[in-house]
Amino acid sequence: MKTPPALFDTDLLALRRARAARLGPADFLQETVAAEVAERLTDVNRRFHAPAVIGPRAALWAGMLGLSDARLVADADLLDLEPGAHDLVVHALSLHWANDPVGQLVQARRALRPDGLCIAALFGGETLAELRVALAEAEIATIGGLSPRIAPMGEIRDLGGLLQRAGFAMPVADSRRYDVRYPSALALMRDLRAMGETNVQRDRLRRPVPRSLVARAAAAYADRSGDADGRVRATFEVIFLTGWAPAPDQPKPLLPGSASARLADALAAAERSADEPATPTARGEG
Repeated sequence: MKTPPALFDTDLLALRRARAARLGPADFLQETVAAEVAERLTDVNRRFHAPAVIGPRAALWAGMLGLSDARLVADADLLDLEPGAHDLVVHALSLHWANDPVGQLVQARRALRPDGLCIAALFGGETLAELRVALAEAEIATIGGLSPRIAPMGEIRDLGGLLQRAGFAMPVADSRRYDVRYPSALALMRDLRAMGETNVQRDRLRRPVPRSLVARAAAAYADRSGDADGRVRATFEVIFLTGWAPAPDQPKPLLPGSASARLADALAAAERSADEPATPTARGEG
C-alpha cells in the first residue's frame, strides 16, 4: 500500500519557525490558548506527576500550565516519548501542521499511563477564513487562477473522529473562536510570519507573490472584513481534542437493554407501543 504524499514541507516549517524566533515571536495566541488549557486542567481536578508538552513553544506552555517538570517534546513525525511514561500529554497548538495527525495522537496515547489524559489544541477550519476569501479573489483577478495559499485545516466533526481512531476513551472535541483586529491585512500577514504560521504546503507556488496580488488582496480584505474605524477582523478557530488512555476502572456507557429502571416510570408517564396513537393533551391557559 502506497504512503500518501506529505502535505507539508517540514524542513521549510522549521525554517519559518526559526525566522519567527529571530523576528521576536508573536505569542499572544499561544498564550491565550495555553491559558484556556490551564483552566481546563484545573477543572479536571487532578494532580499530574509526569507531564509532557509537545510543540515548538512547549517551554512557554509548560510555564503557563504550571508544569515545571514537564518533558518538552518537538512536534516531529516521530515524537520523542516513551511508552507509558506520562500521565498527561499536551499537544500545544501545532497538530494542524502534522502530515499524520492520527499518528501523532496514537503516539501520544501510547505514551500515556492507563487513565492518563491527552489534550490537543490546533487551528480549525474557520481559521483565517477572511484571508482565504481575499487571497482567492485577488489571485483570480491578478493571475487568472487559484493556488494553495493557506493550509487546509480540519473541521471539528472530522477532528473529533481522530481521537477514536487513535484509541482514546471518552473522546471530546470542542472549539473556541478568537476574533483579532488588525490595522490592515498586511499587519495580519506580518503577524503570521512572526507566529511561524505561513504557507509550507508542498504544492505551493514557488515563484514570488506579485505585489499587485498582495495589494489587491489587502483591498479586498478591507472591503469585506473592515470595521468602521478602518481596522480589519481575523478569525482564529481553535479546536480542543480531549481523550483518556483506556483503563479498566473508567466509566463506560451501558449496553443497550441493560437499564434497570423504565423511563416511563421516571417521567410518571403512561407507556404505549410505537404503533399506538398518542392521546391528545389539552393546552394550558394562562
